Amino acid sequence: MTARLECSGPCVAGRSMRLCVLVLCLLPHFGWAVSYKQGDPVILYVNKVGPYHNPQETYHYYTLPVCRPKEVRHKALSLGEVLDGDRMAESLYNIHFKENTERQTLCKLTLSEKEVDQLREAIEELYYFEFVLDDIPIWGFVGYMEESGFLPHSHKVGLWTHLDFNIEYNGDSVIFANVSVKDVKPEPIEEGGGDAGHGVSSGGLTVTHTYSVRWFESTLPHSRRAERLRDYSFFPKTLEIHWLSIINSLVLVVLLLGFVIIILMRVLKNDFARYNVEEDGSCDDLDQGDNGWKIIHTDVFRFPPYKSLLCAVLGVGAQFLTLATGIIVMALLGMFNVHRHGAINSAAIVLYALTSCVSGYCSCSFYTQIQGQRWVWNIILTSALFSAPLFFTWSVVNSVHWWSGSTQAPCRTRNIARQIPQQPWYKHTAVHMAIGGFLPFSAISVELYYIFATAWGREHYTLYGILLCVFAILLSVGACISVALTYFLLSGEDYRWWWRSVLSTGSTGIFIFVYSLFYYHNRSNMSGLVQSVEFFGYSLLTAFVFSLMLGTVSFWASLAFIRYIYRSLKMD
Repeated sequence: MTARLECSGPCVAGRSMRLCVLVLCLLPHFGWAVSYKQGDPVILYVNKVGPYHNPQETYHYYTLPVCRPKEVRHKALSLGEVLDGDRMAESLYNIHFKENTERQTLCKLTLSEKEVDQLREAIEELYYFEFVLDDIPIWGFVGYMEESGFLPHSHKVGLWTHLDFNIEYNGDSVIFANVSVKDVKPEPIEEGGGDAGHGVSSGGLTVTHTYSVRWFESTLPHSRRAERLRDYSFFPKTLEIHWLSIINSLVLVVLLLGFVIIILMRVLKNDFARYNVEEDGSCDDLDQGDNGWKIIHTDVFRFPPYKSLLCAVLGVGAQFLTLATGIIVMALLGMFNVHRHGAINSAAIVLYALTSCVSGYCSCSFYTQIQGQRWVWNIILTSALFSAPLFFTWSVVNSVHWWSGSTQAPCRTRNIARQIPQQPWYKHTAVHMAIGGFLPFSAISVELYYIFATAWGREHYTLYGILLCVFAILLSVGACISVALTYFLLSGEDYRWWWRSVLSTGSTGIFIFVYSLFYYHNRSNMSGLVQSVEFFGYSLLTAFVFSLMLGTVSFWASLAFIRYIYRSLKMD
Protein backbone atom coordinates (compact mmCIF):
# COMPACT_ATOMS: atom_id res chain seq x y z
CA MET A 1 0.00 0.00 0.00
CA THR A 2 1.28 3.41 -0.90
CA ALA A 3 1.19 5.82 2.02
CA ARG A 4 0.36 9.43 1.33
CA LEU A 5 0.79 12.54 3.42
CA GLU A 6 -1.05 15.79 3.13
CA CYS A 7 1.15 18.78 3.86
CA SER A 8 -1.66 20.95 5.07
CA GLY A 9 -4.44 20.57 7.61
CA PRO A 10 -3.23 19.63 11.13
CA CYS A 11 0.39 20.35 10.27
CA VAL A 12 0.16 24.07 10.64
CA ALA A 13 2.50 25.19 13.37
CA GLY A 14 4.81 24.32 16.22
CA ARG A 15 5.41 20.70 17.07
CA SER A 16 2.94 19.46 14.46
CA MET A 17 4.78 21.33 11.73
CA ARG A 18 8.12 19.91 12.82
CA LEU A 19 6.62 16.41 12.84
CA CYS A 20 5.21 16.95 9.38
CA VAL A 21 8.55 18.11 8.03
CA LEU A 22 10.29 15.14 9.67
CA VAL A 23 7.87 12.70 8.06
CA LEU A 24 8.31 14.45 4.74
CA CYS A 25 12.06 13.93 5.02
CA LEU A 26 11.72 10.26 5.94
CA LEU A 27 9.03 9.19 3.49
CA PRO A 28 11.22 9.07 0.37
CA HIS A 29 13.59 6.63 2.07
CA PHE A 30 10.72 4.14 2.33
CA GLY A 31 9.53 4.75 -1.23
CA TRP A 32 6.20 6.24 -0.13
CA ALA A 33 4.50 8.84 -2.24
CA VAL A 34 4.39 12.42 -1.04
CA SER A 35 1.20 14.05 -2.24
CA TYR A 36 0.87 17.74 -3.09
CA LYS A 37 -1.92 20.21 -3.58
CA GLN A 38 -2.08 22.97 -6.13
CA GLY A 39 0.52 25.60 -5.23
CA ASP A 40 2.33 23.54 -2.56
CA PRO A 41 6.09 24.15 -2.56
CA VAL A 42 8.22 21.38 -4.07
CA ILE A 43 11.74 21.54 -2.69
CA LEU A 44 14.59 21.24 -5.18
CA TYR A 45 17.85 20.09 -3.60
CA VAL A 46 21.23 20.71 -5.16
CA ASN A 47 23.52 17.70 -4.70
CA LYS A 48 26.86 17.33 -6.43
CA VAL A 49 28.97 18.10 -9.48
CA GLY A 50 31.86 16.27 -11.10
CA PRO A 51 33.52 15.21 -14.36
CA TYR A 52 31.17 13.35 -16.69
CA HIS A 53 33.62 10.48 -17.27
CA ASN A 54 34.56 10.06 -13.58
CA PRO A 55 31.30 9.12 -11.83
CA GLN A 56 32.94 8.68 -8.40
CA GLU A 57 34.80 11.98 -8.46
CA THR A 58 32.12 14.28 -7.14
CA TYR A 59 32.09 17.54 -5.20
CA HIS A 60 29.40 19.52 -3.47
CA TYR A 61 27.46 21.69 -5.87
CA TYR A 62 28.18 24.79 -3.85
CA THR A 63 31.93 24.39 -4.34
CA LEU A 64 31.31 26.16 -7.66
CA PRO A 65 30.59 29.91 -7.79
CA VAL A 66 26.84 29.53 -8.27
CA CYS A 67 23.68 30.98 -6.78
CA ARG A 68 23.31 29.92 -3.19
CA PRO A 69 21.26 30.94 -0.15
CA LYS A 70 22.85 33.00 2.59
CA GLU A 71 22.46 30.08 4.98
CA VAL A 72 23.01 26.65 3.42
CA ARG A 73 20.64 24.10 4.94
CA HIS A 74 21.46 20.46 4.25
CA LYS A 75 18.97 17.62 3.98
CA ALA A 76 19.14 14.77 6.51
CA LEU A 77 20.69 11.81 4.65
CA SER A 78 20.76 8.08 5.27
CA LEU A 79 24.08 6.27 5.76
CA GLY A 80 23.83 4.80 2.28
CA GLU A 81 23.37 8.24 0.73
CA VAL A 82 26.40 9.61 2.57
CA LEU A 83 28.55 6.67 1.39
CA ASP A 84 27.24 7.24 -2.11
CA GLY A 85 28.62 10.77 -2.03
CA ASP A 86 25.31 12.62 -1.72
CA ARG A 87 25.40 16.05 -0.06
CA MET A 88 21.94 17.49 -0.65
CA ALA A 89 21.23 21.10 0.28
CA GLU A 90 18.28 23.38 -0.30
CA SER A 91 18.42 25.59 -3.37
CA LEU A 92 17.05 29.01 -4.27
CA TYR A 93 14.71 27.59 -6.92
CA ASN A 94 11.11 28.45 -6.02
CA ILE A 95 8.93 25.68 -7.45
CA HIS A 96 5.24 25.19 -6.72
CA PHE A 97 3.12 22.17 -7.61
CA LYS A 98 1.43 22.53 -11.03
CA GLU A 99 2.33 26.22 -11.31
CA ASN A 100 4.32 27.24 -14.39
CA THR A 101 7.04 29.87 -14.13
CA GLU A 102 8.70 31.72 -16.99
CA ARG A 103 12.10 33.42 -16.86
CA GLN A 104 12.20 33.76 -13.09
CA THR A 105 15.38 35.43 -11.82
CA LEU A 106 17.38 33.19 -9.50
CA CYS A 107 20.20 35.58 -8.66
CA LYS A 108 22.70 37.99 -10.16
CA LEU A 109 26.39 37.25 -9.64
CA THR A 110 29.54 39.24 -10.16
CA LEU A 111 32.36 36.70 -10.42
CA SER A 112 36.01 37.36 -9.82
CA GLU A 113 38.67 36.31 -12.28
CA LYS A 114 39.49 33.29 -10.10
CA GLU A 115 35.87 32.21 -10.03
CA VAL A 116 35.61 32.60 -13.79
CA ASP A 117 38.68 30.40 -14.21
CA GLN A 118 37.12 27.83 -11.87
CA LEU A 119 33.95 27.73 -13.95
CA ARG A 120 35.88 27.60 -17.20
CA GLU A 121 37.99 24.66 -15.93
CA ALA A 122 34.84 22.82 -14.77
CA ILE A 123 33.18 23.27 -18.17
CA GLU A 124 36.30 22.13 -20.03
CA GLU A 125 36.37 18.98 -17.86
CA LEU A 126 32.72 18.33 -18.77
CA TYR A 127 31.33 18.87 -15.30
CA TYR A 128 27.70 17.87 -14.85
CA PHE A 129 25.45 18.64 -11.91
CA GLU A 130 22.84 16.58 -10.07
CA PHE A 131 19.75 18.09 -8.46
CA VAL A 132 17.08 16.11 -6.59
CA LEU A 133 13.37 16.89 -6.69
CA ASP A 134 10.97 14.60 -4.80
CA ASP A 135 13.77 11.97 -4.73
CA ILE A 136 14.10 12.20 -8.53
CA PRO A 137 17.64 12.96 -9.77
CA ILE A 138 17.95 15.72 -12.34
CA TRP A 139 21.14 15.94 -14.41
CA GLY A 140 22.58 18.58 -16.65
CA PHE A 141 25.87 20.08 -17.76
CA VAL A 142 27.34 23.13 -16.09
CA GLY A 143 28.25 24.68 -19.40
CA TYR A 144 28.97 24.23 -23.09
CA MET A 145 32.27 23.72 -24.89
CA GLU A 146 32.99 23.62 -28.60
CA GLU A 147 36.24 22.86 -30.43
CA SER A 148 36.39 23.51 -34.14
CA GLY A 149 38.95 23.80 -36.91
CA PHE A 150 42.70 23.36 -36.96
CA LEU A 151 43.82 26.57 -38.60
CA PRO A 152 42.41 28.77 -37.35
CA HIS A 153 41.51 26.88 -34.17
CA SER A 154 38.53 28.02 -32.12
CA HIS A 155 37.81 27.12 -28.53
CA LYS A 156 34.44 28.25 -27.21
CA VAL A 157 33.36 27.90 -23.59
CA GLY A 158 29.93 28.96 -22.39
CA LEU A 159 28.05 28.88 -19.09
CA TRP A 160 24.41 27.88 -18.92
CA THR A 161 22.74 30.69 -17.04
CA HIS A 162 19.15 29.64 -17.75
CA LEU A 163 17.56 26.25 -16.99
CA ASP A 164 14.16 24.98 -18.10
CA PHE A 165 12.67 22.50 -15.61
CA ASN A 166 10.16 20.06 -17.10
CA ILE A 167 8.17 18.23 -14.42
CA GLU A 168 5.61 15.47 -15.00
CA TYR A 169 2.85 14.75 -12.51
CA ASN A 170 -0.07 12.36 -12.11
CA GLY A 171 -2.81 13.48 -9.78
CA ASP A 172 -1.15 14.76 -6.64
CA SER A 173 2.30 13.17 -7.03
CA VAL A 174 5.43 13.96 -9.02
CA ILE A 175 6.38 11.34 -11.61
CA PHE A 176 9.46 12.68 -13.38
CA ALA A 177 11.60 15.77 -13.77
CA ASN A 178 14.44 16.88 -15.99
CA VAL A 179 16.23 20.02 -17.05
CA SER A 180 16.66 21.35 -20.56
CA VAL A 181 18.76 24.02 -22.26
CA LYS A 182 17.39 23.35 -25.73
CA ASP A 183 16.37 26.92 -26.52
CA VAL A 184 19.02 28.64 -24.39
CA LYS A 185 22.19 30.39 -25.52
CA PRO A 186 25.23 29.90 -23.23
CA GLU A 187 27.00 32.87 -21.69
CA PRO A 188 30.49 32.99 -23.26
CA ILE A 189 33.33 32.92 -20.77
CA GLU A 190 36.30 31.99 -22.92
CA GLU A 191 39.34 34.09 -22.35
CA GLY A 192 38.96 37.46 -24.00
CA GLY A 193 35.38 36.78 -25.10
CA GLY A 194 31.99 38.08 -24.16
CA ASP A 195 30.08 41.31 -24.49
CA ALA A 196 30.41 44.30 -22.22
CA GLY A 197 28.55 43.81 -18.98
CA HIS A 198 27.93 40.12 -19.70
CA GLY A 199 31.15 38.39 -20.74
CA VAL A 200 34.63 38.44 -19.38
CA SER A 201 35.54 42.00 -18.61
CA SER A 202 38.52 43.26 -16.61
CA GLY A 203 39.11 39.79 -15.22
CA GLY A 204 35.50 39.42 -14.00
CA LEU A 205 32.12 38.22 -15.17
CA THR A 206 28.63 39.47 -14.40
CA VAL A 207 25.83 36.98 -15.01
CA THR A 208 22.15 36.71 -14.22
CA HIS A 209 20.85 33.21 -13.55
CA THR A 210 17.22 32.53 -14.47
CA TYR A 211 14.94 29.53 -14.70
CA SER A 212 11.57 28.39 -15.98
CA VAL A 213 9.27 25.65 -14.67
CA ARG A 214 6.75 23.80 -16.82
CA TRP A 215 4.37 21.12 -15.55
CA PHE A 216 3.07 18.29 -17.76
CA GLU A 217 0.39 15.74 -16.91
CA SER A 218 1.38 12.06 -17.12
CA THR A 219 -0.66 8.86 -17.18
CA LEU A 220 2.09 6.84 -15.49
CA PRO A 221 1.14 5.90 -11.89
CA HIS A 222 3.47 6.74 -9.04
CA SER A 223 4.18 3.03 -8.39
CA ARG A 224 5.77 2.79 -11.85
CA ARG A 225 7.62 6.08 -11.99
CA ALA A 226 10.97 4.25 -11.76
CA GLU A 227 10.35 3.10 -15.34
CA ARG A 228 10.31 6.70 -16.52
CA LEU A 229 13.68 7.40 -14.93
CA ARG A 230 15.14 4.16 -16.30
CA ASP A 231 14.18 5.17 -19.83
CA TYR A 232 15.74 8.63 -19.52
CA SER A 233 18.81 9.10 -21.71
CA PHE A 234 21.07 11.75 -20.17
CA PHE A 235 23.69 9.03 -19.64
CA PRO A 236 24.50 6.41 -22.34
CA LYS A 237 22.48 3.20 -22.11
CA THR A 238 24.51 -0.01 -21.76
CA LEU A 239 22.28 -2.38 -19.77
CA GLU A 240 20.15 -4.67 -21.92
CA ILE A 241 18.69 -8.14 -21.48
CA HIS A 242 21.58 -10.39 -22.52
CA TRP A 243 20.22 -13.92 -22.88
CA LEU A 244 23.16 -15.09 -24.98
CA SER A 245 25.55 -14.75 -22.06
CA ILE A 246 23.12 -16.60 -19.76
CA ILE A 247 22.74 -19.44 -22.27
CA ASN A 248 26.54 -19.61 -22.63
CA SER A 249 26.94 -19.87 -18.87
CA LEU A 250 24.20 -22.50 -18.57
CA VAL A 251 25.85 -24.63 -21.26
CA LEU A 252 29.13 -24.39 -19.37
CA VAL A 253 27.45 -25.54 -16.16
CA VAL A 254 25.77 -28.48 -17.91
CA LEU A 255 29.08 -29.58 -19.41
CA LEU A 256 30.88 -29.33 -16.09
CA LEU A 257 28.15 -31.16 -14.23
CA GLY A 258 28.20 -33.84 -16.92
CA PHE A 259 31.95 -34.14 -16.49
CA VAL A 260 31.81 -34.40 -12.72
CA ILE A 261 28.72 -36.58 -12.42
CA ILE A 262 29.21 -38.97 -15.35
CA ILE A 263 32.91 -39.20 -16.19
CA LEU A 264 34.32 -38.70 -12.72
CA MET A 265 31.80 -41.04 -11.07
CA ARG A 266 32.63 -43.76 -13.61
CA VAL A 267 36.31 -43.34 -12.81
CA LEU A 268 35.54 -43.57 -9.10
CA LYS A 269 33.46 -46.69 -9.70
CA ASN A 270 36.46 -48.35 -11.32
CA ASP A 271 38.69 -47.16 -8.47
CA PHE A 272 36.33 -48.62 -5.85
CA ALA A 273 36.15 -51.94 -7.72
CA ARG A 274 39.94 -52.14 -7.87
CA TYR A 275 40.67 -50.97 -4.34
CA ASN A 276 38.00 -53.11 -2.64
CA VAL A 277 39.00 -56.47 -4.18
CA GLU A 278 40.83 -57.43 -1.00
CA GLU A 279 38.75 -56.71 2.07
CA ASP A 280 41.01 -58.53 4.55
CA GLY A 281 44.43 -57.47 5.79
CA SER A 282 45.71 -54.32 7.34
CA CYS A 283 45.86 -50.94 5.77
CA ASP A 284 49.64 -51.04 5.79
CA ASP A 285 49.64 -54.26 3.74
CA LEU A 286 47.29 -52.78 1.26
CA ASP A 287 49.43 -49.68 1.01
CA GLN A 288 52.34 -51.69 -0.34
CA GLY A 289 50.58 -52.73 -3.55
CA ASP A 290 48.28 -49.84 -4.20
CA ASN A 291 48.79 -46.49 -5.72
CA GLY A 292 46.63 -43.49 -6.42
CA TRP A 293 44.38 -41.74 -3.99
CA LYS A 294 43.80 -44.81 -1.74
CA ILE A 295 47.42 -44.95 -0.63
CA ILE A 296 47.19 -41.54 1.01
CA HIS A 297 44.11 -42.32 3.12
CA THR A 298 46.21 -41.96 6.29
CA ASP A 299 47.49 -38.56 5.22
CA VAL A 300 44.60 -36.91 3.44
CA PHE A 301 43.09 -35.62 6.68
CA ARG A 302 46.38 -34.39 8.08
CA PHE A 303 45.69 -30.88 9.29
CA PRO A 304 47.12 -28.10 7.13
CA PRO A 305 49.50 -25.32 8.18
CA TYR A 306 48.08 -21.92 9.12
CA LYS A 307 44.88 -23.40 10.53
CA SER A 308 43.68 -20.07 11.93
CA LEU A 309 44.02 -18.32 8.59
CA LEU A 310 42.22 -21.13 6.75
CA CYS A 311 39.30 -21.02 9.19
CA ALA A 312 39.18 -17.24 8.99
CA VAL A 313 38.98 -17.42 5.18
CA LEU A 314 36.15 -19.97 5.37
CA GLY A 315 34.28 -17.93 7.95
CA VAL A 316 34.46 -14.61 6.11
CA GLY A 317 33.73 -16.35 2.80
CA ALA A 318 30.57 -17.87 4.30
CA GLN A 319 29.61 -14.44 5.58
CA PHE A 320 29.88 -12.83 2.15
CA LEU A 321 28.01 -15.72 0.53
CA THR A 322 25.16 -15.05 2.96
CA LEU A 323 25.40 -11.30 2.40
CA ALA A 324 25.40 -11.56 -1.40
CA THR A 325 22.44 -13.94 -1.38
CA GLY A 326 20.56 -11.63 0.96
CA ILE A 327 21.18 -8.58 -1.23
CA ILE A 328 19.99 -10.36 -4.38
CA VAL A 329 16.87 -11.73 -2.67
CA MET A 330 16.04 -8.28 -1.28
CA ALA A 331 16.44 -6.84 -4.77
CA LEU A 332 14.13 -9.49 -6.23
CA LEU A 333 11.55 -8.53 -3.60
CA GLY A 334 11.66 -4.97 -4.93
CA MET A 335 13.26 -3.39 -1.88
CA PHE A 336 15.74 -1.37 -3.94
CA ASN A 337 14.03 1.32 -5.95
CA VAL A 338 15.96 3.55 -8.31
CA HIS A 339 14.60 6.53 -6.38
CA ARG A 340 15.98 5.29 -3.05
CA HIS A 341 19.39 6.88 -2.98
CA GLY A 342 22.03 4.65 -1.35
CA ALA A 343 19.52 1.90 -0.42
CA ILE A 344 21.85 -0.94 -1.44
CA ASN A 345 24.73 0.64 0.47
CA SER A 346 22.64 0.87 3.63
CA ALA A 347 21.37 -2.70 3.25
CA ALA A 348 24.89 -4.04 2.67
CA ILE A 349 26.20 -2.38 5.82
CA VAL A 350 23.32 -3.68 7.95
CA LEU A 351 23.62 -7.19 6.49
CA TYR A 352 27.39 -7.17 6.99
CA ALA A 353 26.86 -6.44 10.67
CA LEU A 354 24.10 -9.02 11.03
CA THR A 355 26.04 -11.76 9.20
CA SER A 356 29.12 -11.34 11.39
CA CYS A 357 27.71 -14.18 13.48
CA VAL A 358 27.95 -16.41 10.37
CA SER A 359 31.67 -15.79 9.97
CA GLY A 360 32.28 -16.22 13.70
CA TYR A 361 30.34 -19.48 13.90
CA CYS A 362 31.80 -21.05 10.74
CA SER A 363 35.35 -20.09 11.60
CA CYS A 364 35.31 -21.13 15.28
CA SER A 365 33.33 -24.29 14.60
CA PHE A 366 35.75 -25.58 11.98
CA TYR A 367 38.75 -24.41 14.00
CA THR A 368 37.53 -26.62 16.87
CA GLN A 369 37.06 -29.56 14.49
CA ILE A 370 40.66 -29.40 13.31
CA GLN A 371 41.85 -29.17 16.92
CA GLY A 372 42.91 -25.55 16.94
CA GLN A 373 44.13 -24.21 20.27
CA ARG A 374 44.68 -20.47 19.74
CA TRP A 375 40.99 -19.59 19.61
CA VAL A 376 41.49 -15.96 20.65
CA TRP A 377 43.87 -15.40 17.73
CA ASN A 378 41.34 -17.12 15.47
CA ILE A 379 38.60 -14.69 16.51
CA ILE A 380 40.84 -11.68 15.97
CA LEU A 381 42.01 -12.92 12.58
CA THR A 382 38.44 -13.63 11.43
CA SER A 383 37.32 -10.19 12.51
CA ALA A 384 40.20 -8.42 10.75
CA LEU A 385 40.52 -10.48 7.56
CA PHE A 386 38.19 -8.20 5.63
CA SER A 387 37.71 -5.21 7.90
CA ALA A 388 41.46 -4.42 8.00
CA PRO A 389 41.89 -4.29 4.17
CA LEU A 390 38.62 -2.37 3.95
CA PHE A 391 39.78 0.22 6.46
CA PHE A 392 43.14 0.57 4.71
CA THR A 393 41.52 0.98 1.28
CA TRP A 394 38.94 3.40 2.64
CA SER A 395 41.65 5.45 4.35
CA VAL A 396 43.74 5.75 1.19
CA VAL A 397 40.79 6.53 -1.09
CA ASN A 398 39.26 9.10 1.24
CA SER A 399 42.65 10.70 1.90
CA VAL A 400 42.98 11.27 -1.83
CA HIS A 401 39.42 12.62 -1.95
CA TRP A 402 40.11 14.92 0.98
CA TRP A 403 43.36 16.14 -0.56
CA SER A 404 41.49 16.81 -3.80
CA GLY A 405 38.56 18.41 -1.98
CA SER A 406 36.06 15.70 -2.99
CA THR A 407 33.28 13.94 -1.31
CA GLN A 408 36.85 -29.74 11.94
CA ALA A 409 38.58 -34.76 10.93
CA PRO A 410 36.91 -38.06 10.11
CA CYS A 411 39.93 -40.40 9.81
CA ARG A 412 43.15 -41.27 11.63
CA THR A 413 46.46 -40.01 10.25
CA ARG A 414 50.01 -41.36 10.26
CA ASN A 415 52.53 -40.05 12.74
CA ILE A 416 54.97 -39.52 9.87
CA ALA A 417 53.82 -37.85 6.71
CA ARG A 418 54.08 -39.86 3.48
CA GLN A 419 56.63 -38.79 0.91
CA ILE A 420 54.85 -37.04 -1.93
CA PRO A 421 56.08 -38.16 -5.37
CA GLN A 422 57.29 -35.69 -7.94
CA GLN A 423 54.29 -34.11 -9.62
CA PRO A 424 54.02 -33.27 -13.34
CA TRP A 425 53.83 -29.61 -14.27
CA TYR A 426 50.11 -29.68 -14.99
CA LYS A 427 49.37 -30.61 -11.36
CA HIS A 428 51.20 -27.67 -9.84
CA THR A 429 49.35 -25.06 -7.81
CA ALA A 430 49.74 -22.29 -10.40
CA VAL A 431 48.19 -24.42 -13.15
CA HIS A 432 45.28 -25.45 -10.95
CA MET A 433 44.74 -21.81 -9.99
CA ALA A 434 44.72 -20.80 -13.65
CA ILE A 435 42.17 -23.48 -14.56
CA GLY A 436 40.07 -23.14 -11.42
CA GLY A 437 39.99 -19.36 -11.72
CA PHE A 438 39.43 -18.99 -15.45
CA LEU A 439 36.39 -21.27 -15.82
CA PRO A 440 34.23 -19.55 -13.15
CA PHE A 441 35.35 -16.20 -14.51
CA SER A 442 34.33 -17.18 -18.05
CA ALA A 443 30.87 -18.05 -16.72
CA ILE A 444 30.34 -14.49 -15.46
CA SER A 445 32.57 -12.46 -17.75
CA VAL A 446 29.73 -11.02 -19.83
CA GLU A 447 27.58 -10.20 -16.80
CA LEU A 448 30.62 -8.69 -15.13
CA TYR A 449 30.63 -5.89 -17.68
CA TYR A 450 27.10 -4.85 -16.74
CA ILE A 451 27.97 -4.99 -13.04
CA PHE A 452 31.00 -2.77 -13.61
CA ALA A 453 28.90 -0.40 -15.73
CA THR A 454 26.51 -0.09 -12.79
CA ALA A 455 29.06 0.17 -10.00
CA TRP A 456 31.40 2.56 -11.83
CA GLY A 457 28.91 4.25 -14.10
CA ARG A 458 25.49 5.76 -13.73
CA GLU A 459 23.31 2.82 -14.74
CA HIS A 460 20.59 1.40 -12.47
CA TYR A 461 20.87 -2.43 -12.48
CA THR A 462 17.39 -3.98 -12.43
CA LEU A 463 17.97 -7.46 -13.89
CA TYR A 464 18.19 -9.11 -10.47
CA GLY A 465 16.61 -12.39 -11.65
CA ILE A 466 19.42 -12.80 -14.17
CA LEU A 467 21.93 -11.80 -11.49
CA LEU A 468 20.64 -14.53 -9.15
CA CYS A 469 20.90 -17.07 -11.99
CA VAL A 470 24.48 -16.02 -12.78
CA PHE A 471 25.39 -16.11 -9.08
CA ALA A 472 24.09 -19.71 -8.82
CA ILE A 473 26.02 -20.60 -11.98
CA LEU A 474 29.20 -19.12 -10.54
CA LEU A 475 28.94 -21.15 -7.32
CA SER A 476 28.05 -24.34 -9.23
CA VAL A 477 30.99 -24.01 -11.61
CA GLY A 478 33.35 -23.30 -8.71
CA ALA A 479 32.18 -26.39 -6.81
CA CYS A 480 32.46 -28.66 -9.88
CA ILE A 481 35.92 -27.45 -10.82
CA SER A 482 37.10 -27.84 -7.23
CA VAL A 483 35.94 -31.47 -7.05
CA ALA A 484 37.62 -32.31 -10.35
CA LEU A 485 40.94 -30.65 -9.47
CA THR A 486 40.94 -32.25 -6.00
CA TYR A 487 40.48 -35.71 -7.55
CA PHE A 488 43.40 -35.17 -9.91
CA LEU A 489 45.51 -33.99 -6.99
CA LEU A 490 44.72 -37.06 -4.86
CA SER A 491 45.29 -39.38 -7.83
CA GLY A 492 48.85 -38.10 -7.89
CA GLU A 493 49.23 -39.16 -4.22
CA ASP A 494 49.37 -35.54 -3.11
CA TYR A 495 47.36 -35.04 0.08
CA ARG A 496 47.92 -31.28 0.37
CA TRP A 497 44.41 -30.46 -0.70
CA TRP A 498 43.36 -28.08 2.09
CA TRP A 499 44.84 -24.85 0.86
CA ARG A 500 44.92 -26.03 -2.77
CA SER A 501 41.12 -26.33 -2.80
CA VAL A 502 40.80 -22.78 -1.51
CA LEU A 503 43.32 -21.29 -3.92
CA SER A 504 42.18 -23.13 -7.05
CA THR A 505 38.77 -21.52 -7.40
CA GLY A 506 39.57 -18.59 -5.15
CA SER A 507 41.95 -17.42 -7.87
CA THR A 508 38.88 -16.19 -9.75
CA GLY A 509 39.42 -12.96 -7.85
CA ILE A 510 42.71 -12.48 -9.70
CA PHE A 511 40.94 -12.75 -13.05
CA ILE A 512 38.31 -10.27 -11.87
CA PHE A 513 40.98 -7.75 -10.90
CA VAL A 514 42.72 -8.22 -14.26
CA TYR A 515 39.36 -7.60 -15.91
CA SER A 516 39.02 -4.39 -13.92
CA LEU A 517 42.29 -3.20 -15.50
CA PHE A 518 40.89 -4.02 -18.94
CA TYR A 519 37.62 -2.26 -18.14
CA TYR A 520 39.37 0.86 -16.92
CA HIS A 521 41.53 1.25 -20.01
CA ASN A 522 39.21 -0.07 -22.74
CA ARG A 523 35.61 0.25 -21.59
CA SER A 524 35.57 3.52 -19.71
CA ASN A 525 36.76 7.07 -20.05
CA MET A 526 37.77 7.45 -16.41
CA SER A 527 40.98 9.28 -15.59
CA GLY A 528 42.68 11.30 -12.88
CA LEU A 529 44.18 10.49 -9.50
CA VAL A 530 40.95 10.57 -7.48
CA GLN A 531 39.00 8.28 -9.82
CA SER A 532 41.96 5.91 -10.39
CA VAL A 533 42.74 5.42 -6.70
CA GLU A 534 39.10 4.77 -5.86
CA PHE A 535 38.53 2.43 -8.83
CA PHE A 536 41.61 0.25 -8.32
CA GLY A 537 41.36 0.32 -4.51
CA TYR A 538 37.80 -0.91 -4.39
CA SER A 539 38.28 -3.24 -7.39
CA LEU A 540 41.09 -4.95 -5.47
CA LEU A 541 38.84 -5.22 -2.43
CA THR A 542 36.03 -6.66 -4.58
CA ALA A 543 38.38 -9.25 -6.08
CA PHE A 544 39.42 -10.20 -2.53
CA VAL A 545 35.77 -10.72 -1.55
CA PHE A 546 35.18 -12.95 -4.59
CA SER A 547 38.28 -14.98 -3.65
CA LEU A 548 36.94 -15.47 -0.14
CA MET A 549 33.49 -16.52 -1.32
CA LEU A 550 34.59 -18.90 -4.07
CA GLY A 551 37.45 -20.27 -1.96
CA THR A 552 34.91 -21.18 0.72
CA VAL A 553 32.57 -22.90 -1.76
CA SER A 554 35.55 -24.71 -3.29
CA PHE A 555 36.82 -25.96 0.08
CA TRP A 556 33.48 -27.31 1.30
CA ALA A 557 32.82 -29.02 -2.05
CA SER A 558 36.26 -30.68 -1.92
CA LEU A 559 35.79 -31.68 1.73
CA ALA A 560 32.39 -33.24 0.97
CA PHE A 561 33.91 -35.13 -2.00
CA ILE A 562 36.85 -36.44 0.04
CA ARG A 563 34.62 -37.56 2.89
CA TYR A 564 32.43 -39.39 0.37
CA ILE A 565 35.17 -41.33 -1.40
CA TYR A 566 37.10 -42.34 1.75
CA ARG A 567 33.90 -43.29 3.55
CA SER A 568 33.05 -45.58 0.62
CA LEU A 569 36.53 -47.17 0.65
CA LYS A 570 36.77 -50.52 2.52
CA MET A 571 39.72 -50.43 4.90
CA ASP A 572 40.54 -52.12 8.24
